[in-house]
Amino acid sequence: MSKSNTKFIFVTGGVLSGLGKGVMAASIGAILKARGLKVNIQKLDPYLNVDAGTLNPAEHGEVFVTDDGAETDLDLGHYERFLDQNLTQKSSLMSGKVFRYVIDKERAGGYLGKTVQVVSHLTVEIQDMILAAAKGFDIHIVEVGGTIGDYEGIHFIEAIRQMKRVVGENNCLYVHLAYLPYLETSKELKTKPAQNSIRDLRNVGIMPDIIGARSDKPIHKEEITKLSVFCDVAEEAVIPLPTIKSVYEVPLNLEKSNLGNFITKKLGLKTTKPDLSKWKELFKNINHKNGSVTIGLVAKYLSNEDTYKSIKEALMAAGWKENVKINFKWIDSEEIEKGNTKGLLGIDAMIVLPGFGSRGIEGKIISVRYAREQKIPYLGICLGMQVAVVEFARNVCGIRDACTEEINEKCKEPVIHFIDEQKKNICEENYGGSMRLGAFECKLKKDSLSYKLYGSENISERHRHRYEFNNKYKKKLEDCGFKVVGMNTKYNLVEVVEIPDHPFFVAVQYHPEFKSRPYTPRPLFLGLIKAAIKSKKSSEISKSKVLK
Repeated sequence: MSKSNTKFIFVTGGVLSGLGKGVMAASIGAILKARGLKVNIQKLDPYLNVDAGTLNPAEHGEVFVTDDGAETDLDLGHYERFLDQNLTQKSSLMSGKVFRYVIDKERAGGYLGKTVQVVSHLTVEIQDMILAAAKGFDIHIVEVGGTIGDYEGIHFIEAIRQMKRVVGENNCLYVHLAYLPYLETSKELKTKPAQNSIRDLRNVGIMPDIIGARSDKPIHKEEITKLSVFCDVAEEAVIPLPTIKSVYEVPLNLEKSNLGNFITKKLGLKTTKPDLSKWKELFKNINHKNGSVTIGLVAKYLSNEDTYKSIKEALMAAGWKENVKINFKWIDSEEIEKGNTKGLLGIDAMIVLPGFGSRGIEGKIISVRYAREQKIPYLGICLGMQVAVVEFARNVCGIRDACTEEINEKCKEPVIHFIDEQKKNICEENYGGSMRLGAFECKLKKDSLSYKLYGSENISERHRHRYEFNNKYKKKLEDCGFKVVGMNTKYNLVEVVEIPDHPFFVAVQYHPEFKSRPYTPRPLFLGLIKAAIKSKKSSEISKSKVLK
């Protein structure tokens, strides 16, 4: 048995996917952290990918990036926003990563000629990775991706089942999230699917201590009692989780259900009185709106809005801070490219969103030109910065062949290019090695708008990209009014550009959304929303004058 002072909470799900296990896990972390406990959180993902870097964002949602450069599932974004702390690569464990580790270890003779099996070799390695991530924390929460009964996740389920023996029964707690469907014909919630899900969990040796009952309808005492009786779980440990307007209400709802006290008592923890004041303040801000602004989001991955989850969350946080509702207007860059530009009308600000590849990129360039010429507040993120450089070079500086090597490797005027240092890292087996990933320092010019927004000369933001601003064109663009105001001085890389002769035109190579929090929005998003409010007021005044 491991001598660990850490307590472990394992979160599983059943009936169907997409119930919000990540939000549940993060919310449990939030209410425990509010009690003065040091909390960490980890995702076990059954995909055979080594990490999320190659997953299609249109299918799986955004790739979230940590400070240390891990490309992870979007649930880590939930974790960071709810816990208000930076996580590391240890918080993301995909099946492919642990399988590769076991195979590499076997090839190197690490198992001393033994027959390598799922149990116990694979499960022990998973447990070791869980224990390594938990080191130094009071509570370590582990979410298991997928649903109970999935074949691809059985090694994770077996590993966490054994954890009760590894760390001690008093140091483990199991939470199971299950769905209660509503039958319109009989006007009732049905608990049977949840019961069956918990039976499947018990069949693999895990008895849940807590049941999270998810439903799109209000959950009554009758359903709670039924789940308690048939699943042999204390009635106070059956937590109703009806669908609500904002996920940021979940910590407060869990606290109302007395879940925090139940967990600390169950795990034998002595804690301080919970301080949820910041969550209460946030809840008040979310429900207090004074007007609205419409933000145009120019993108090419529109089949799944989770592709840009962190950007949406960052914008909403900025809106809550300014007491305005954010209306999202999704603009298909491929439609703009075809000449269907009506989508650009009626917006108070614009963001050209990140992405990879040539598809829709000319539509993004057209959108940038519209924002620049019409004085619409503009924020470019990653590729949104690169297309802003291309657009300005072409249409202001007269560099007609200006392009990015991402579109055309042999372009005559590569204002965005693939630098030699990154080319050295590329190989067929590890194309991702050529990416600039994780947190990098940036030094801002003190006379810039970005410096004013950040309130600091030295900042650190996270990156996920392959191409860079070509410094050969820096003087030419600056002579035309395009200002480089942020640099990574260690590698001499451009990070932030602005157009001073514009109400708000900031484009950044990094991803500020990854470090935004619900109650402390990142400065660039806050600045954009303030500019959008001002732009809308100016537009309304202008229209009223025309009417007179």
